[in-house]
Amino acid sequence: MRNDQYSERRQPFQFKREEESMIIAYFEPLSRAWKRMTKALFNPFNLNKWFIIAFNAFLAGLLDGPHGNSSGKGKGDHISFHDFLNFPNRAWDWLMDNSGWFVAIVFIVMLLFVLGIVLTWLSSRGKLMFLDNVVHDRAEIAMPWKQYSKEGNSLFVWRLCFGLLVFAFFILLIFIFFTAASALYVTNRFTGTLILFIVGWACFFLLTIVITGYISIFLDSFVVPIMYKHKLTATQAWGRFLFLFNRHPFHFFLFGLFVFVLMAGFVIGVILAGFMTCCIGFILLIIPYIGTVITLPVWYTLRAFSLEYLRQFGTEYDVFPAPEIEAVLAAT
Repeated sequence: MRNDQYSERRQPFQFKREEESMIIAYFEPLSRAWKRMTKALFNPFNLNKWFIIAFNAFLAGLLDGPHGNSSGKGKGDHISFHDFLNFPNRAWDWLMDNSGWFVAIVFIVMLLFVLGIVLTWLSSRGKLMFLDNVVHDRAEIAMPWKQYSKEGNSLFVWRLCFGLLVFAFFILLIFIFFTAASALYVTNRFTGTLILFIVGWACFFLLTIVITGYISIFLDSFVVPIMYKHKLTATQAWGRFLFLFNRHPFHFFLFGLFVFVLMAGFVIGVILAGFMTCCIGFILLIIPYIGTVITLPVWYTLRAFSLEYLRQFGTEYDVFPAPEIEAVLAAT
């Protein structure tokens, strides 16, 4: 009995020592992910497999990387800071005076909202389909669509609720900014108080964007694989990930920075390739699905990288099948 008590008292200490001695790598998982990508897509090269996996990757990324172009015509009019702060009131008054445009805008907003819900559902199912293709090195659509329907629907509900909360929060931030800034400008014009408020609000807005980005990265990189491995709902998988995150917050924050650097390098490469091809590359990349087909090695490597990174924290977080099981699956 005394030995059992001693072992129970010693276990947390041993667990802490194991935590401290854990070395988390970044380039090694990326290298293993690259090897998985080359083996899956190029050894041997199978065009049909490529297009099927690209379709799943396209579904998975429907709402992850929206691209848009904006243009405007300037007439050289001088717009004061007060006019800028008063823009919401002027826009609302204009809509009230133009009921036809108001109805049209409401209809378009509702249509976009419904479209957003449909795309969120499809991309949530697609994330698990693409993940299954990467984990088992196969090109399947129907099987993972059916097998992980419950997890995909749970992910859809979580993402929809999170998206609505984020949208409402940003609308609230914008409303507070225009209301408070207008009041400060009317009473004090450009004073230190107004400038300090604008700088503080901009920093808080940027911080909110960073936190939202990290949540999205953690969801896609770690929560979805945990859902996939243990057949959990999104909320349950978040619980398991947050338990791990509380033990290794620095490693996961560093992972987010590492992914940001990788994506920045990818964007620079795309820009250079676009100019080197006389903008033909840009045209191909903005075509739905075709752009994913062309850049599939990048998305496959990034998907495998997060899985290779996650498996460093223990077998509970390793989604890849055991080597002997993988060999049997490959043979069949």
